[in-house]
Amino acid sequence: MPPREAHPARSLRLEERPAKRLIWTFSAIVFTAVVVLNRVQLPAPGGLDVHVFARINAVLNSLVSVLLLAGLFTAKAGRWTAHRAAMMGAMALSVLFLVSYIIHHLFAGDTSFGGTGAVKVLYYVILFTHIVLAGLSLPFILFTAYRALSAQYPEHRRLARRVWPVWFYVSVTGVVVYLMISPYY
Repeated sequence: MPPREAHPARSLRLEERPAKRLIWTFSAIVFTAVVVLNRVQLPAPGGLDVHVFARINAVLNSLVSVLLLAGLFTAKAGRWTAHRAAMMGAMALSVLFLVSYIIHHLFAGDTSFGGTGAVKVLYYVILFTHIVLAGLSLPFILFTAYRALSAQYPEHRRLARRVWPVWFYVSVTGVVVYLMISPYY
């Protein structure tokens, strides 16, 4: 087992109040943009398979899940440089996911689930919990990252213990939702 690393010395220093305001404002803008843009549909450029973005989203969510696991294991091993890289990678891929998600819904609109019975109920339970937790988790993911980047490690760990499982659930269920809905595209 490799030796535990010291926490990285460099950190982002922001005043607490402006950082909180920035995180809440950004989260509200993202939430509003997703809600509003989900109600707008544009004609797709000729020849574009609009569902390619859904496949990209599933790949991105899969990679985020893997990076979140890597982040968990590297944190438990005290490998802080690797932990930071994994978590920043998960955040970057989540931003790419958000862009791809918006593009997909702008061009494709919503797809109705075609399954029936228990599978349909299961799909909607997974979809509902996925959407609610995705919408609510963003500010807490950002607060958790802020705590780490500003070297507030005890607060970071306290938040991460609650936020990580939700983020992981959202990324995994994003892939599950794709796999369940993709036959109906």
